[in-house]
Amino acid sequence: MENRNLDKALELASKLIVGEEVSHNGQNVALYEAYNTNSEVYDILHMFLKKMNLKLYEYNYSLFVCSGENNRVFGYTNEELKRIIGVRVNKELFLCYFIIYNIIMAFYNDSNNFNYAEYTKIEDVIALVDASMLRILDKSEALIVDELDENSFKAFALLWEELLPLSADDAAMRAAKNSKAGYVKMVFNFLISQNLFVEIEERYYPKDRFKAMAENYFNDFKGRLHEILSEGGNADATD
Repeated sequence: MENRNLDKALELASKLIVGEEVSHNGQNVALYEAYNTNSEVYDILHMFLKKMNLKLYEYNYSLFVCSGENNRVFGYTNEELKRIIGVRVNKELFLCYFIIYNIIMAFYNDSNNFNYAEYTKIEDVIALVDASMLRILDKSEALIVDELDENSFKAFALLWEELLPLSADDAAMRAAKNSKAGYVKMVFNFLISQNLFVEIEERYYPKDRFKAMAENYFNDFKGRLHEILSEGGNADATD
């Protein structure tokens, strides 16, 4: 192993970890080229990131990293996410997770099916969450694995159902817990802070970082909820 290749791989890892752009025509072009043309740099980077429980994604000639499951150093705990998003209890956080899942579904149905939507809006996400809730409740027998699982879903499903689509203050689409629109706005504010979306005139456009993570989500973290939502084929999953 050449020291210069080790140095280059570690420099590349450090740039990715702090969120710098690494692409073929933007910042850190030389590091991107080293990753693509030097097999030793490639191997060292993948080995290092695996040891750090980080996942490397490629999209549109760019590299991105995100934390792996249960990564206590580079990821967020539930308590940290509650504080960042602006919620207090688990059912509110789980509802935010579910909203994020449906935002992904606004653009992707599976790893081979990109909807090619340019953007989404708060009202579009509300409609997706409403439809997803109905599909899961219709298959409630599939969710009853144990008492904790059933009650956890019921808690945030009931919370969502109790919310009005818009509150009296939602003309300005404020982030708040007093309406469905307010919850979705809170989630989008979080996604923007993570460099995943950009907002332009109440339209939310996904950035390449989001696209890289979303396209790989279905391969890495399909999970039980996605299987329930997708049960019955593609037509059911895209209603």
